Amino acid sequence: MELVDSHCHLDAPEFDRDRAAVLDRARAAGVRQQVVPAVEAAEWPKLREVCRAADGLHPAYGLHPMYLAAHRPGHLEDLRGWIERERPVAVGECGLDYYVEGLDHAAQQACFDAQLRLAREFGLPVIVHARRAVDAVIASLRRVGGLRGVVHSWSGSEEQAGQLWKLGFLLGIGGPITYERARRLRRLVATMPLEYLLLETDAPDQPDAGIRGQRNEPARLAAVLDAVAALRRQPREDIARATTANAARLFGLPL
Repeated sequence: MELVDSHCHLDAPEFDRDRAAVLDRARAAGVRQQVVPAVEAAEWPKLREVCRAADGLHPAYGLHPMYLAAHRPGHLEDLRGWIERERPVAVGECGLDYYVEGLDHAAQQACFDAQLRLAREFGLPVIVHARRAVDAVIASLRRVGGLRGVVHSWSGSEEQAGQLWKLGFLLGIGGPITYERARRLRRLVATMPLEYLLLETDAPDQPDAGIRGQRNEPARLAAVLDAVAALRRQPREDIARATTANAARLFGLPL
C-alpha cells in the first residue's frame, strides 16, 4: 500500500532534530511520497534542500496569507523565478485567512490573485489555504479561471465543496476528521465523491485524536486513512489506492 501525504511542512524547524527518523517512520507507515508546500520566501531555499535530500519529497513554492507581514512586492517576481528554475509540483501554500485578526484582506487578496495567475500561466495546481474565507476563495478561483488544485484542511460546507468540485478542485482531509465533534466534516467525507479527496497531515500541525496536543508527523497519515475508511465503510486499501491516484493525477507524481 502506497500513501501520499498531500500536505506536510517537513521543512519546519520542529523536524530539524529528527527529520531522518520522521521520514523512516513515514515510510514504515506506507507514506512513500509527500508534497511539501512553502509559507514564505525566506524559507524556500531550506525547503528545496530538504526535498532534495530524500526521495519522495515534492516541493511547492508560495506565499501563505498568515505570513503576510513577511511578504514583499518583489517576492512575487522571485516566485516566478523559482517556478521557472525549480519546476515545483504546485504553487502554494497560498490563499486567504479571515480568522486571524490584523491580516489585511485587500493585501491578502492581491497576493493570492497574483499567485493564482502564476499557477495558470505555468499550468500548475494550487494548494489553497481557506480559513473563514471559503466563499472569497471560490470567487477568486472563478475570477482568475483556468485553475486546478486542492483546498487543504477542508472545513467548509457541502454546498461550498460542490462548487469547488465543479471547478475541478479537490479537498484535503487530515487530522480533524478523527475527532467525533467534527460532525459536518465527517458527514461530508462519508458521502463525497472519492475522486475529489486527498489525504494530508499538515504536520507538524493538526494532530489527530490519537496524538492530541503533540507534534504531528507524516506517519500519522495512516490514522487519517483509517478514519476515512471507517466513515465510508470501505476497505482502507481502496481509500489508499484512490487517494494516491488522485494525488498523482493532480501533482504529476510518479506512482
